[in-house]
Amino acid sequence: MLIVHVFVHVKPDMIESFKAATIENAKNSVKEPGIARFDFVQQKDDSSRFVLVEVYRTNDDPARHKETAHYQKWRDTVADMMAEPRTSVKYSNIFPDESGWENPSTSLGTGKEKS
Repeated sequence: MLIVHVFVHVKPDMIESFKAATIENAKNSVKEPGIARFDFVQQKDDSSRFVLVEVYRTNDDPARHKETAHYQKWRDTVADMMAEPRTSVKYSNIFPDESGWENPSTSLGTGKEKS
């Protein structure tokens, strides 16, 4: 397992557009065989900051993810929405075991965010 946290700072007037584009990307990403989980979260005290939590089954899966049409569409769509370049940090899994990261298809959600 490889866990990647992608930190994104979005221009204040682009927040809703960024959320829509990223939800579309996340919904498609969880369908990829190499992705165990793909979470999209917004910071509570600064609505212009987001984190993508991407859980890959192997170290090769991030490269495969970046080859998909939906990722490339997202990357191009959100590029001008960012207040600064996104950054990422890679992590190794400690707990839960690998099966604990699985994102069941029943939990894909509707794309409606909670406040």
